[in-house]
Amino acid sequence: MAALSTPAEPLSSRWLAIVGIGEDGRAGLSPAAAAALDAARVVYGGRRHLALAAPLAADARPWPSPIHAAYPGILARRGEPTCILATGDPFHYGIGAEIARLVPADEIRAFPQPSAFSLACARLGWPLAECGLVTLHGRALTRIVPHLCAGARLLVLSWDGETPAQLAALLVERGFGASTVTVLEAMGGPRERLRTARAEAFGLAGIDPLNTVALAVAGDGAGLPLSPGLDDGLFENDGQLTKAEIRALTLMALRPQPGQHLWDVGAGAGSVSIEWMLRDPSLRATAIEAREARADRILRNAQIFGVPDLALVRGMAPAALAGLTAPDAVFVGGGVSELGLLDGIAAALKTGGRLVANAVTLEGEAALLAAFAARGGTLRRYAVARADPVGGMHGWRAAMPVTQWAWTRP
Repeated sequence: MAALSTPAEPLSSRWLAIVGIGEDGRAGLSPAAAAALDAARVVYGGRRHLALAAPLAADARPWPSPIHAAYPGILARRGEPTCILATGDPFHYGIGAEIARLVPADEIRAFPQPSAFSLACARLGWPLAECGLVTLHGRALTRIVPHLCAGARLLVLSWDGETPAQLAALLVERGFGASTVTVLEAMGGPRERLRTARAEAFGLAGIDPLNTVALAVAGDGAGLPLSPGLDDGLFENDGQLTKAEIRALTLMALRPQPGQHLWDVGAGAGSVSIEWMLRDPSLRATAIEAREARADRILRNAQIFGVPDLALVRGMAPAALAGLTAPDAVFVGGGVSELGLLDGIAAALKTGGRLVANAVTLEGEAALLAAFAARGGTLRRYAVARADPVGGMHGWRAAMPVTQWAWTRP
């Protein structure tokens, strides 16, 4: 839904109030926030929020499911005093940012309170700027994986009362059973409770669904390095895998920037799209793979590496590319010699988009040479050799050389 345009006639300025409310209810609201709430003719919020804000003189409207079904009604009230209740800071993993995409900021008054992350740090004495912040509210548990490394302090918004035990089990599975798991329940209200356990001995029961989890990660588990070129052995694969050294060079050539979307064409094990997404949480990728077994493997690898939002298209390019959102970057790791494939991808790219294609066969290399001659760009050849045993000694064993063409759409 697009943001509203400037109206022909003036409206009441800042007609929409977004009020953060804590577990202490009205008692925790500032005078300005309480006045905005009381001035509203309609108040939207979760049933818990509406109960915390009681008594309400306004028409109280609980969120429907899905929540966005209420947005047309909110927009229809434009110019009339309206209030939305949210938990804590509405612009920190809250509804505020979503509403601000629909209503201009100069028509909103926001009254934030401390977020769950701020409250947790206040209880634990942790510096917020040095903590990893993760939300698992309505999201896959494996999103925590890229953040796991010994010594890390993580604050996690839970989905429900089962999330803390699930996190503890994942920590044990990943070799971080010595981690300290602190569950902070219903912070800021009369039901507030703080309990701590080691992940490997986690047995806390009766956890309030409204909880935040603080993880002090410890143990012998191997966290994911920040550099590209993850070890080949970490990926489930059938041999169709862009090897670590070439993968690192490919990510360098793709030049990812925040918010961009990658097509990984002929994705194989999905290693390039997975590493693309690991570079920054805002990056998105779509893996295109024709073989069913490999497509299933891509999904498993995405879970293993904590990028469960990796999109998958089962099919053969270029036909499988039809209807997909235009990409900011494309990697072609297989099938570069298919007639018209590179031309079709080049046409689909956004202006300034980046196309990188690798080839190991003579036919694939010929296609890249032709693309280079027709469009320019850069052409490189990479050769990698690894030391392998030769009897009781060692020698160099060369991998097949890789030709790489990279091009930016003008």
